[in-house]
Amino acid sequence: MGDFVSGIWARISEMFDPTVAGTWLANTLANLIVGLVVFGIYLLVWILVRWLVRPALKRANLDETATTFIMTLLKFGLLAIGAINALNAAGVNTTAFLASLGIAGITLGFAARDAFSNLISGFLIFIDRPFVIGDLVEIGDNYGRVEQITLRSTRIITVDGKMLAVPNSDIINKTVASYTNFPHLRLNIPVTVGVSENVERVRRILLDIVRNDPNYLSDPAPRVVVTQLNDYNVEVELQAWIKDERAHIPLRFALREAVFDQLNAAGVEMPFETLQVAPLRVRLLDQG
Repeated sequence: MGDFVSGIWARISEMFDPTVAGTWLANTLANLIVGLVVFGIYLLVWILVRWLVRPALKRANLDETATTFIMTLLKFGLLAIGAINALNAAGVNTTAFLASLGIAGITLGFAARDAFSNLISGFLIFIDRPFVIGDLVEIGDNYGRVEQITLRSTRIITVDGKMLAVPNSDIINKTVASYTNFPHLRLNIPVTVGVSENVERVRRILLDIVRNDPNYLSDPAPRVVVTQLNDYNVEVELQAWIKDERAHIPLRFALREAVFDQLNAAGVEMPFETLQVAPLRVRLLDQG
């Protein structure tokens, strides 16, 4: 028993021997420095690659969305290789490390399945490209300009200056409306006029608003259609195609105001909603 205790004490003394501990610490520190230097070299290589590749992609007439996708793949691929080589240089057995990481990854995968779903959805967005960076889009109840597309989320800047990070998995599973994927956009301005008004006269007034305005197209031509006939009013709609789809919000505001001013100036009746109030007679029952 005494030999056993002596052996343990000798082993502990050896581990905490200043010479042995100093040698281990020096070797560990040296390996750490070597690993950091190796990773730093790969980081510098990535900076150089980014400096060379991004202008080349722009000269190849690739849009910002494709450029971002390619640069993201290059970044993560190069830095992942750098991290593995840095671990090797630091004396870490990367084969065993990656094997243990794979086993742990199975466990983490269940906990981080939403993150993996966003990652896969990010790749699908880059491939399918329902929109690109700079597009004006509407996703669910959110509207704004696409500022950035990452592998986890899509960053949208709203008209009131807020930045929304929409998870990519939400985008894949929702209807996405793009206001800038096609060359032109149509504005629809509904208005209600009295049933006694001449619809053709109203049509001429409304078409005169956009006919000579350079913001609107002559082909397709603007038109005014009757959308509904009510008991006390007629609903019509001015439909006009605009040249710059990115200006659709201010143009819609301005056109709506111009419609009101022109109809009001022409004396066109724009009636309020009419409600009929009928008297109701209540008869009390004799309780006697």
